[in-house]
Amino acid sequence: MKLNRFFAALAVVLVLSLFGVAEDQESKHQVSIQGSAFIGKDTTGNGIRNTMTNTGGLVVTYRYNLNHLFAFEGDFDYFRNSLKYSTTSGVSAVNNNVFGSTGALVIKLPGSKIVKPYTLVGAGALSFSPRDHSPYDNQTRATFVYGGGMDVPLAKHVAFRTQYRGFVYKVPDYGHDSFKVNGFTHSAVPSVGFVYNF
Repeated sequence: MKLNRFFAALAVVLVLSLFGVAEDQESKHQVSIQGSAFIGKDTTGNGIRNTMTNTGGLVVTYRYNLNHLFAFEGDFDYFRNSLKYSTTSGVSAVNNNVFGSTGALVIKLPGSKIVKPYTLVGAGALSFSPRDHSPYDNQTRATFVYGGGMDVPLAKHVAFRTQYRGFVYKVPDYGHDSFKVNGFTHSAVPSVGFVYNF
């Protein structure tokens, strides 16, 4: 019985300490580092089917909080994947380093003192850089980005972040007619990581 009371008291103390952390005045600046995934959608056009390998990556974010409702953020993403182009004559693959640079308006949603949800919308660019002595040139595509997530404060300056972003962009063709799908595709980018507030 005493053990149950001890754990109940410990739970109350932990919950109250989280409320205390959340009540601190919001910092103007945030930096986050997150592990992410790059999950692509198959796209078909001009008799060509484009598929991509799903892969892990990294996203680094800087966010500037304007007030309790809005913020601006800049994101840098890095992935390595392969794009495959299938036609009646065969399959060609391009192994890429993918670099993403995006900016977004962040809208902070009503939440609790423990969970701080948000949504975001913005734009930027994805740069596809063929590797392994590829004969293809780099290509950059404009992208629309949308998503949302939530921060969970862990300490005075540290929070845990989980988020989802979606990228909408034109399938890269590297300037080759045999790769011209001439259509738009979508990649899902879920991520988790940590935020530092200052």
